[in-house]
Amino acid sequence: MNDAEAEVRKALSSVAPEADLDALPRDADLQEELDLDSMDFLNFLIALAELTGVHVPESEYAQVRTLDACVAYIAARMGAATE
Repeated sequence: MNDAEAEVRKALSSVAPEADLDALPRDADLQEELDLDSMDFLNFLIALAELTGVHVPESEYAQVRTLDACVAYIAARMGAATE
């Protein structure tokens, strides 16, 4: 597991502590699969920003809907966020 995935999983755990993230399909919609409402999803993105320094603008929410997509999005931006 890379750093981006570890941080995404940590942020997901903060909003869905009861979720079995190991069983989460990598291509499933996070909100549907984890039963996250819009506030939960926003709190996930806030936690993710706090952990990684990467802020996801509302216009790009669709790019972080699945575990794989979210990890790729964060990984591509983590270096730039810490520079």
